[in-house]
Amino acid sequence: MAPLPLALPFAALEVGQHLYWQLGNYKIHGQVFLSSWVVIGALLAVVVVGTRRLERDPKGVQNLLEFLWDYLRDIAREYIGEKAYRDWLPFIGTLFLFIFVSNWGGALIPWKLVHLPSGELGAPTADINTTIALALLVSLAYFYAGLSRKGFRYFEYYVEPTPIMLPFKIVEDFTKPLSLSFRLFGNILADELVVAVLAFLVPLVVPLPVMFLGLFTSAIQALIFATLAAYYIGEAVHEEHH
Repeated sequence: MAPLPLALPFAALEVGQHLYWQLGNYKIHGQVFLSSWVVIGALLAVVVVGTRRLERDPKGVQNLLEFLWDYLRDIAREYIGEKAYRDWLPFIGTLFLFIFVSNWGGALIPWKLVHLPSGELGAPTADINTTIALALLVSLAYFYAGLSRKGFRYFEYYVEPTPIMLPFKIVEDFTKPLSLSFRLFGNILADELVVAVLAFLVPLVVPLPVMFLGLFTSAIQALIFATLAAYYIGEAVHEEHH
């Protein structure tokens, strides 16, 4: 058998066309940044409108924001615990809102009306680079949470209840970000592809129910991602792991 080359060609494989920005020696996906900035801008606009004139009896956008705050607070409290959830609620809330708005934006915003020199705009979460970055942030978060609360005692987790578990728990640390990123990316990309194919084959009629189903599954994916992030952080800060 011939020896494998040092640089495998698979790393250069791409799906579709992309708008690249040159940053020094690196190329970054410009369309992902553009759509992400639109999502972040929309979130900031909603927050500014909802908090501009706070009332004791919330209405409209303020009522929606307070509902989301209470809902995400309950998730963080349940999985992270009473003592530590306040520190991590902004992180969990930001993850949920960014993923939720990105997913729905991919389904509701007519991105294709915006013409780019190459590639096309779409949901940021339909790009594997975005989902991997979010998953790595979660991994860094639960490592930081465990080390900041327990110090080096955090590593006792890897040999509990027996040192035999050490290799399995190391592998688990690699599979967590992989499962988070590929689950989100696969579901959102698959939903966009199904709607695009149906819109091409049977326009207007069949794609509508599929789009509504996609909105539901997109919301569920955002909730799953945020809930798993809270669970992993809670697992790191709890004195007794389960």
